[in-house]
Amino acid sequence: MTAIMDALLNRSSESRLTLPAPDTETLGKAFACAARAPDHALLRPWRYLVIEGEEALTALGDLFASTCEQDAPEKAREKLRKKAMRAPMVIVGIASHQLHPKVPEIEQTMSAAVGMGYLLLALESAGYGGMWRTGGVAYNPEVARGLGLGQEEIITGFLYVGSVSSGKPPVPRPDPSDFVNRWPR
Repeated sequence: MTAIMDALLNRSSESRLTLPAPDTETLGKAFACAARAPDHALLRPWRYLVIEGEEALTALGDLFASTCEQDAPEKAREKLRKKAMRAPMVIVGIASHQLHPKVPEIEQTMSAAVGMGYLLLALESAGYGGMWRTGGVAYNPEVARGLGLGQEEIITGFLYVGSVSSGKPPVPRPDPSDFVNRWPR
């Protein structure tokens, strides 16, 4: 088996993340890996925001909390604030759609999502843990505006990244025969 297959077979979402976060050189290589995502017509329909440091993560938490209804209890706002503090670094994946006669938006979104997956795998192969999350804040227009997204952009997810503080037991995975068929039969 190859190192890539081994890495994929051992991949897991890690929720207990702490310092250190990836350094600049590691991030650069990981983003270069993300840029290898399949990309019909070479549109490069993705971009990323790196958010790290207490001040920036607090601002992200405040942005998340601002999505609560005006009469929401403070407990709900605090829960959203804490989501931004799950890791020492949050990378926001963004699909930047471009008008193209042969490449619909959905293909561009899928390309950006594959880039996020490659980014996660690259960071994990460098020894870091990560967890890719979406949730209501990823689809909230106020969060998109607060992060400076344009009208043609959507969030593909929040990648929480750091060093794994304590691993978790392996998650049972389905057997490929449960979800793969041959066609025609």
